[in-house]
Amino acid sequence: MSSPVSTPPTDGAQASDAGAAASRSRPALSPSRAMDFKQCPLKYRLRAIDRIPEPPNRNALRGTVVHAVLEDLYGLPAVQREPQRAAGLIVPVWARMAAEWPEVTELITEAELDGFLGEVRALVQAYYRLEDPTRFDPESREARVEVELADGVLLRGFVDRIDVAPTGQLRVVDYKTGRAPGPTQETRALFQLKFYALVVLRTRGIVPTQLRLIYLADEQILTYAPDEEELLRFERTLSALWAAILEAGRTGDFQPNTSWLCSYCDYKPLCPEFGGTPPPYPGWPVGGTGESPDETLADAVAD
Repeated sequence: MSSPVSTPPTDGAQASDAGAAASRSRPALSPSRAMDFKQCPLKYRLRAIDRIPEPPNRNALRGTVVHAVLEDLYGLPAVQREPQRAAGLIVPVWARMAAEWPEVTELITEAELDGFLGEVRALVQAYYRLEDPTRFDPESREARVEVELADGVLLRGFVDRIDVAPTGQLRVVDYKTGRAPGPTQETRALFQLKFYALVVLRTRGIVPTQLRLIYLADEQILTYAPDEEELLRFERTLSALWAAILEAGRTGDFQPNTSWLCSYCDYKPLCPEFGGTPPPYPGWPVGGTGESPDETLADAVAD
């Protein structure tokens, strides 16, 4: 697993890790970054270009733990994927995270740990009421997917699970530890599903039979059956969106866009709409310092 919070690495970390620098050689479009720009261009800039860290988020951390447990679960033989075994993976996963990223113990104190792991346990138990992991073997778990479109747009993301039937039919599955979206929020969920469907089409040459979002908090499943014509229209939408991002990157004109989501934005103190002042625009990354694999995965599991 990668970083449990969507905090960009420091400049020092970038300088000291040549492999990370190489992996970030080009800006890429992920579902999260695309939605950032659609929601508020200034938010996109502060997160993707200025790379201003955001405070750790308990919900995102919980989602990361649940994803890691399910990833480890599907690494076991099918007959061993019983609920008791899944529950037994939770503490080792947490111990592994705490060893790799000690900062998570500042977010979840010792006094809070039992309650936090109890929340994880409840979500893992809920998963068993939605799917039976002993009945199939996925083709991949936490797969990093990347493809360059014909016009040069680089798409990147992490897919929680890909299942392939003996007939060759393909299903893409994404776990969510929050609640299923209401009518006003379904657009974001469908955007993510179409994004992954397009990546599958361009990397494998097939349209997925089904894409599935599994919402563990309220035990609901959102499914989407794409068709190729729709995905080609969506591809043009992404290309137009990337063109707008590049133009904003060239001019530095990333305008804020106010909405009810501003109440939840960590960059609100820097927003001129709320009396803040953004830092000077650093310019579009030369050679690309776009979203790294670590950040892509962190955003993918965040609610």
